[in-house]
Amino acid sequence: MTEQFFDFPSPFIKTTKKTPLTISILKCGEFTAWNDKNSALVKTQLKTSGFDGKNGQFVLLQNSKGELNKAVFASGKDLSLFDGSSIYQKLSQTIDRKLLGSIVFCFDEKKLKAPDLEKLCMGWALESYSFDLYKAATPPDPVKLLAPKSIDLKSLTAQYEAVFLLRNIVNTPANDFGPDDMEEVCQTIAQTLKAKISVITGEELLEQNYPLIHTVGDASPRRPRLIELRWGKKSDPALTLVGKGVCYDTGGLSLKPSRSMLLMRKDMAGGAHVLALAAIIIKHQLPVNLRVLIPTVDNDISGGAMRPGDIATSRKGLTVEITNTDAEGRLILSDALTAASEEKPDLIIDFATLTGAKMSALGHDIAAYFSNNDSITLALQKYSGSEEDPIWPFPIWHDYNRFVESKVADITNSALAPGDLLYSALYLHKFIDPKIDWVHLDIYAWENIGRPGRSLGAKECGLRAVWAYLQERYQ
Repeated sequence: MTEQFFDFPSPFIKTTKKTPLTISILKCGEFTAWNDKNSALVKTQLKTSGFDGKNGQFVLLQNSKGELNKAVFASGKDLSLFDGSSIYQKLSQTIDRKLLGSIVFCFDEKKLKAPDLEKLCMGWALESYSFDLYKAATPPDPVKLLAPKSIDLKSLTAQYEAVFLLRNIVNTPANDFGPDDMEEVCQTIAQTLKAKISVITGEELLEQNYPLIHTVGDASPRRPRLIELRWGKKSDPALTLVGKGVCYDTGGLSLKPSRSMLLMRKDMAGGAHVLALAAIIIKHQLPVNLRVLIPTVDNDISGGAMRPGDIATSRKGLTVEITNTDAEGRLILSDALTAASEEKPDLIIDFATLTGAKMSALGHDIAAYFSNNDSITLALQKYSGSEEDPIWPFPIWHDYNRFVESKVADITNSALAPGDLLYSALYLHKFIDPKIDWVHLDIYAWENIGRPGRSLGAKECGLRAVWAYLQERYQ
C-alpha cells in the first residue's frame, strides 16, 4: 500500500480562466470602517447572518442576482496559519459539493502581506488532507485556491507534501505497516530524491554491532532493521536525523493495557518525522551532508522476547538492565545515536514518541525538547512561536543520573519512578558525544479531537519549528 503514500492532489492552481471568488480577511477592529463602505444589500446580508467581525466568523455574500460574490473571514489582530485551515473548512461545509468543485478561490492579495499569505496558504493546504486509504467512497477533490504570486509555491508544496507523507505513514494500521513497509517507503524516497539507502536486517544487526535494535525486535516475525539514508556533499556540514521506528508496541512482556495499545500504530512517528524533515531538506537543497537513521522494529511477545531483568549490551559497550520492556524506544535509539555520534556530525536531532510522562507534563499538543546547547534551545523556542508549532524546553538535569544508574549494570532503561521524561533524555544523552550539538524531541504525534488543519489522527509535532531552525543554521 505504500505507493499510495505519495499521491497528493494539490489544493492549489497556478492559473485559471475562471473568475476566482475572492476571500477577504477582516482583522480585529476593521469591521466598522469596512462595513460603512458596503452597499445596503451587503449590510442586510451581514445583519441576517449575524456577522459583525468577531474572530472566527465567516460569511458568504451574494450579488443582486443571488450568485456567490465574495467570502469574508474575520480574524484576530494577527493572522494564524490555522485561519487558512478554518476558511477551507467553512467553505467545504457551507457550499454544496458540486458547486464547490466548479469554483476557484483566491485571497485578496492587495490587503495581505506575503508572510500572511504564506501562513494562510499553508493552513489551507493542511486542511485539504484526508486519510482515505481504507474507504470505498472516492474522496472529494481538494477545494481549489489560486496560488498567490507572492508565495513560493514550490517550497510550500514540499512542506505540506512532507506533512501528508508523515500523516499517512502514522495513520496506517500496523497490520499494513511494519518494518518492511518502512523500508519500502524509504526506498521510494531514496529513489525519488536521489539519496543513497542501506538497510541492516535481522541477524545482520548482531554481526554489525546493533545489539539493542536486535534485542527489541527479535520477538517479531517482521524482522528488525536499521535503515540509513544519505544525501548531500561531504564538504557540507554534517546533519544526522534519528527517528524511533517502532511500528507496533505491545509493551512486550511488560504488556500494555488494551486501551493503551489502541494508538500504538503511531509509535514509529519519530521515524516518519525524520523522513518528512529529510524530504523538506532535500527538496530545498539545504547545503548539508544529510544522514538519516531509522531503527525500526515491532515490540512483540514470543519465546524470543526480552524480559524484565535481562541485561543487554549496547553498541557503545554500556550494559543496560531492562527493567521495563515497554521502555523499548530508548533501547533502539541508543544504538542509532551511538552510530550517529561515531561520524562526529555538526548536529544530531532525534524525534521519538518516547514517554507517557511527556503528556503528563505538557498534554498532547506540545512537544518536549532537550538540547545540550543553550543557543539551540533559545532558537527553537523562538521558532515554536513564529511557526505556530508548540514545543517546550526541558533540562538535561545531570543530578538525576542516579535514577538512570543500575546496581547490576551500567544503566537501566527505566527508573520505574515519576520523572521519566527527564530520565529518558538522560539515558539517551549517555550515547551522544558531548562535543556534538544534540536535540531530542519527545512527541505525541496524534490529534485526538480533530481541528482545522489538524484532522483526527496523525499529527506533525516540532517539524516546522525544527525546519525553520535548520534554515537559520545552514542556509
